[in-house]
Amino acid sequence: MAKTKFLSAKDAAALIKDGDTVAISGNGAGMISAEEIFEAVEARFLETGHPRDLTLVHSLGLGDRDQLGTNRFAHEGMVKRIIAAHFTWSPKMQQLVREEKLEAYCFPGGVIQHLLREIGAGRPGLFTHSGVGTFVDPRQQGGKCNTRTTEDLVEHLTIDGKDILRYKPFKVDVAIVRGTFADTKGNISPEEEGIDMDVHSMALAAHNSGGLVLAQVRQVVESGALHSRHVRIPGIMVDVVVTASEQPQFYGRPYDLTVSGAKRAYLGEMTADIPAKLERRIIARRAALELEENASLNFGFGIPGGIFGVVAEQGTGEKLWMSLEQGIHNGRMLDDALFGAACNTDAIIPSIEQFDYYSGGGIDVTFLGMGEADAAGNVNVSHLGGNLIGPGGFIEIAQNAKKVVFCGTFDAAGAKLAFEAGQLSVLQPGKVRKFTQQVAAITFSGAFARQSGQEVLYITERAVFRLADSGLEIIELAPGIEPERDIYPYMDFKPALNVQRTMPEECFL
Repeated sequence: MAKTKFLSAKDAAALIKDGDTVAISGNGAGMISAEEIFEAVEARFLETGHPRDLTLVHSLGLGDRDQLGTNRFAHEGMVKRIIAAHFTWSPKMQQLVREEKLEAYCFPGGVIQHLLREIGAGRPGLFTHSGVGTFVDPRQQGGKCNTRTTEDLVEHLTIDGKDILRYKPFKVDVAIVRGTFADTKGNISPEEEGIDMDVHSMALAAHNSGGLVLAQVRQVVESGALHSRHVRIPGIMVDVVVTASEQPQFYGRPYDLTVSGAKRAYLGEMTADIPAKLERRIIARRAALELEENASLNFGFGIPGGIFGVVAEQGTGEKLWMSLEQGIHNGRMLDDALFGAACNTDAIIPSIEQFDYYSGGGIDVTFLGMGEADAAGNVNVSHLGGNLIGPGGFIEIAQNAKKVVFCGTFDAAGAKLAFEAGQLSVLQPGKVRKFTQQVAAITFSGAFARQSGQEVLYITERAVFRLADSGLEIIELAPGIEPERDIYPYMDFKPALNVQRTMPEECFL
């Protein structure tokens, strides 16, 4: 007799109690996000005021920057504490953090996934180097993101002479996960989803904490109908299954089997999605020159996503091995809201296993975004403009890759440029400086990188910088750019000038 119950979303939501710690899975534009259950939980709270005082846990960002995903939980009183890695998709949650309406902890995405696995395994927390020297290090902020947040959830240790962080375990009362299919025994398969994410580690943490696992699926099938290799969560761990027959693969998009890996798309007539904005196009083309055949390559969200269009345009995808933190390997990578998925992948593995690979040093070259950088080579992508953005998987990736290529515009908010007659001209500088004396929060530590022997580049549309022993230095200038006129006046510090060449003409096509 199967232990799993098959309930409506409303009845499943009624099982969550005040004060529960709730772990939810998902990514970006609704990927593997249990939206029907989220909606039912929100509706219950708005109608009855319960469940309230929840602790919400998620590893990567999920939502639509409006109503969906974690926005469903962003009501005053509903959540008392959030432990998450990324907040961009939920401006309502960001507002609650700013207004001190809840406690907010921001940890690396891989750390949260691995910590849930450790909780599920009954071990005494997660011991890792991930986050050392960054804002999550307790010698800095300890991952605390407003003044209301006071409890220490991470501690610094020295083991075998090395700096280590211990992220403390906690009980998980409810995990809300999603798959494509469940069978009548409660086995869950995400076989037609774009990614697997961390659904198993979340279910493991809740089940072995004595909590509940609520799973949303598109369809229930007979016992034995699922291929055993497709089952990611065995039915013995699943308490409730909710059927959402209209469940989309992404928000508002039907299932595409070329994204789930079940089919292969014909891509010969697809056009390359090259960034339209001049500075983003320059950065994408210059960064693409750092691609290496037969190397392990990783890409972050934001401006680095423009590199996918260059790869498609040049037809070099088959010569590269590309991966994303969501568990994707190779294929035609999708960008913007759909970042994290791809057509025609070679492999889709659980995100937690991808982070194992990254944390252990499996990346040769990574291409990451750059919110702001300072004289010491530190980079901030997590705390920008007074808003909590979060690092997602940035910290594990940036700390452990052999080579880091940061991609970002030189400044922001209103910059205007032109490229004519082989020369780049700055018609109007941006209002926001991105090269500051000291970043607002350290998401990437220049000191840690120098100690680790990493090669680090900072690519902008005007110049390419490199991390040297003394800090940043300029190694390339765009044609037509004069440091004294176009660069130094718009930085809070003056980097060394060690120009080795002009940025190649092909970057400005």
